[in-house]
Formats: sequence, structure tokens, C-alpha cells
Amino acid sequence: MDGRTKDATGGRMDAATEAFVAHRNLLFTVAYEMLGSAADAEDVLQETWLRWTGVDLEGVREPRAYLVRTTTRQALTRLRTLRRRKESYVGPWLPEPLLTAPDVAEDVELAESLSMAMLLVLETLAPTERAVFVLREVFDLEYGEIAQAVGKNPDAVRQIAHRARKHVAARRPRDTASPSDTRAALRAFQRAVETGDLQGLLDVLAPDVVLLTDGGGVVRAALAPVVGAGKVADLLGRLSGAVSLHPTRVNGHPALVVSRGGEIDTVVATRIDDGRVTGLYAVRNPEKLSRMTQETLLHR
Repeated sequence: MDGRTKDATGGRMDAATEAFVAHRNLLFTVAYEMLGSAADAEDVLQETWLRWTGVDLEGVREPRAYLVRTTTRQALTRLRTLRRRKESYVGPWLPEPLLTAPDVAEDVELAESLSMAMLLVLETLAPTERAVFVLREVFDLEYGEIAQAVGKNPDAVRQIAHRARKHVAARRPRDTASPSDTRAALRAFQRAVETGDLQGLLDVLAPDVVLLTDGGGVVRAALAPVVGAGKVADLLGRLSGAVSLHPTRVNGHPALVVSRGGEIDTVVATRIDDGRVTGLYAVRNPEKLSRMTQETLLHR
């Protein structure tokens, strides 16, 4: 063997390309968990690739660890830029939804970390805290490895991890609904919206339900959270007959795609507790809907 293998088109992949391709889905997942944006995660992967091509592979003992460190550093830099950008974002900011395969849901820990509700909790962490939490709690990296990725010593990383876990635990979604309860609540919610059944909506919505709509200033959306079953039901009840709803799986969880005129209009992720909808996350910004036509491969 000459250290080179054939790619899918019958060409040759060198060792650097082979290693990057082997870990690409993992690297994308790390970047997306840190950024909540597929577009920015792809940019981070491009930057990681450019740096990887300049590395002397003979000096790299563990390509996976090296690539994860590089991706983390690039994501941290991008995350600080994103935080400034979000300060001027029009209306609520929501993560970019990803159409995911059933196998993501089978990895319970990964699916939990990818939920809209959880990603919004991660948004409340400082950049380094988020990186440490993601690498430790989601990807189970050792403290020494994380220390190299974030530029801290292992003892400092342990303290950051403890602080981040405490912060997340206080805000973590309760996740008390079984998969069957979740599916049943989502079906009831879909039927009520499609038929304009106000009482049906009030039955499935929790009294303190919160609806967040992300239009990014590009399309019409509520500029502040809509709180309370009555207000949310009144708003959703107006959609009857104007749109069609289709169940799908977003970020490893059941969700709905709202179509208007045959085009995707909105992606609605839900948070369901005790059989009732407690959170609705409606992404309408067209720039965030490009990942809904093809499944995104995620891995840890």
C-alpha cells in the first residue's frame, strides 16, 4: 500500500484527505453544537481543512484528536463573532434546524444535546464554557485533551466544566415525555392547527407555553416571545387552511414542517413535558431552512 486510497469516484485520496473525510461528520457535529448554525459550522470545517492541509502528518499521532482541537479553536473564534452579530439580530434568534436521520434519535445523549431547547440553554454559556461543556458532556473528551483545545490548563478546565454543568442543570429541559407521548401530543397539535380547532389547541398547549419565532427581519415573525396558551392558540388558529403541516425529524426530535404553496415556510420544533406542548420554536428565516431538504449526518 502507498498510503493512498481510492475515493468514491475512483480517484485517489491522499492520507490527509482520507483522515479529514473519515472524521468530517464528527467535526461538523462539534462545530454545530458550539455554534447552532450549520452555515457557520461549514465555514469552520473549511478553515480546519485549510490548516490540516499544511500539517506534517508524521508529527500527528492522533488525527481525530488533532482535528477536534483545531475545529474547537476555530469554532471558538467564530462563536465570539456570532455573539456580537446576535446582539443586532431582529427578533428572537433560534438555532438553524437540521433534518436528521432516525439514528440520531437512537443516540439519546446526542439527541438531547441537539434539541432546540438545549441549544438555547447552551447559548447562555460563555464561549469557553460552552466549548468545555460540549467536549466533555457530549463527546466525553478527557480534561487534558479539552485543555489543549481551549488553551487552558486541566485544572482550570475542570472548574469551567463544573461551573458549566451547574449552569446547564438549572436550565436543562426536563424531558419528561416518552416518545409515544411526544408523538401523540404532536399529532394532536398538528390536527388542531390544520382544522383551526381552538379548543384542541388549548387542550394540547401548556398554560405557560412559549412560542419563539425567528424571521431574522427577512420574513414576518413575532419580535418577542408569545407567552400563554390563549395567545399562542389565537395566533396559530389563523393558519387553518392557509398552510399544510408535515411531521418530520429535526435535530433528532419530532417536529413539523409548515408549507405554503408547496414551499417550506416554517420549521416548528417542539418541547413537550407531561404530554403537553411547553415550547414552540418556529424558524421562518429562509436563510436557515436550507438544511431541510437533505438529511445532515451527525456523529460523535
